[in-house]
Amino acid sequence: MTSSHRVLCVSFGHLDSLDAGLGEFARRLGERLAQRTGALRDAGVRLVFHLQPHLRGAFGDGVDYVAYHPSQRWRPWRLPHCALWHSAFQHNATRPPEGSQHRLLTVHDLNFRYAKTVGSWRDSAVTRLAVSRSDGVATISRYVADDLRSHLSWRGGLRTIYNGASNLVGLPQEPVPSLHGRPFFFHLSRMAASKNVGALVELARAWPEKTFVFAGPAWGDSKRLHDALQGTLPNVQFLLGISEAAKAWLLQHCQAFLFPSLAEGFGLPPIEAMHFGTPVFLSDRTCLPEIGGRCAGYFHEFSPAAMRAVIECELPRLAGSREATQRHAAQFDWDRCAEGYLDWYSERLSIDMGGRPVLSGSCLTARSSRPDRQEKTPKSLIT
Repeated sequence: MTSSHRVLCVSFGHLDSLDAGLGEFARRLGERLAQRTGALRDAGVRLVFHLQPHLRGAFGDGVDYVAYHPSQRWRPWRLPHCALWHSAFQHNATRPPEGSQHRLLTVHDLNFRYAKTVGSWRDSAVTRLAVSRSDGVATISRYVADDLRSHLSWRGGLRTIYNGASNLVGLPQEPVPSLHGRPFFFHLSRMAASKNVGALVELARAWPEKTFVFAGPAWGDSKRLHDALQGTLPNVQFLLGISEAAKAWLLQHCQAFLFPSLAEGFGLPPIEAMHFGTPVFLSDRTCLPEIGGRCAGYFHEFSPAAMRAVIECELPRLAGSREATQRHAAQFDWDRCAEGYLDWYSERLSIDMGGRPVLSGSCLTARSSRPDRQEKTPKSLIT
């Protein structure tokens, strides 16, 4: 590989971990892009990841790395031969290197619209700055694309590339002894206010004959909720910091997965549950109806009586259509996600990657160069 190769740099900026949330997106996308290093090199393109120094090597030795430094947020800097800069999420405040020919951005959500806090105003400012520095944008759902057009007045190139979601069905499982043989409802998230977990707590309080299980990190909002409720609701069980094996067991064995979130750009946990054919109940807000389609039940309001009525009405239908639910989940695949980004890069760089499938007409990659063009939901997502 010589210095004549053009550089394709994928930036994860200040991201500290590849373990959850945006880290999951970064890890899955990075792994799959790294697998295409040879095809990129044959096309005269060198793949470089921009990330925190302690994450160097995360995608193997076949790719190159450039270290993130906080000064890159405001000080001009250079990355020689940078033909394409892709900032992988909108909170990455890094300036594109001077002279970058193409500046692409993935927008995961505009959740600052739904939470008027000090943090939301900061997120709004950083997102607007990142968008202003870009000449092409991808969103992870069409709902986010519509948000971008409506609230940030974006009029440039825009496409939707859906995330994948990990299929844990084949993973060795770790049973939770206290739940063995018992029906239970399951919720998994970091339990921030936007996840609307309070509505589930009130549902549990009003439905004492049902067991509710909440899983999340052993820190932050989930730890605070655990501490606040400890010993007050005998039908509620918290499992913090669980393993992937335990998560797989819970997703397979729960009676239903409940996810009444108020602000999502995509929503990975519901699709992870759907891989098992598990009945899933979502709020009818933001992107969730787009992602869940007809294979989920929906909460239209969040009083305990209303939520219970939806579950009791829809659970028999969803429990009887597990195979359809699994087929729906299978559409959200990390390989297809990565191919969507490679398609985008190839178009911008005018390269041919040697027979790589082109997904521009597929059900999971959509684009619109005209802001007034209204794209319909793909038929495959409304089964």
